Amino acid sequence: MEQTLTAWLLPTLTLLAGIAIGFVVARLLPNAAPNRTQRQLDELQERFDSYQSEVVTHFNTTASLVKKLTQSYQEVQEHLSEGANRLALDELTRQRLLAALHADEQASPRERLTPPKSNEAPKDYAPKAPDTPGTLDVTFGLKK
Repeated sequence: MEQTLTAWLLPTLTLLAGIAIGFVVARLLPNAAPNRTQRQLDELQERFDSYQSEVVTHFNTTASLVKKLTQSYQEVQEHLSEGANRLALDELTRQRLLAALHADEQASPRERLTPPKSNEAPKDYAPKAPDTPGTLDVTFGLKK
């Protein structure tokens, strides 16, 4: 009888101890996990906000530099035009220099392409005459 009591008592006490340990662990760990997850989420949000601000700063700086570059290019063009007007020996030379300067402006990459003459979509088959067999015909390509 004593053996049966020990056989039942030991697993029962082990089960109760496991339940108590599980309860304590369940109470302590869920509170720690959300805090850690929230901290990671806040850190990621902060890094993302920082990245967005860096991107905005980068593009603002780029726009400013491109604007300065455009202004410098225009100033160089004006300087060359003035130099051509002032330093050219005769009218023919002056006209050639000015034409060469303005040729670069006319050949800008913003030229528009000419539209196609026909609005018809391209065909994905070879056109054929009404009396000839098509490419899927059994006799196509065979000599008679």
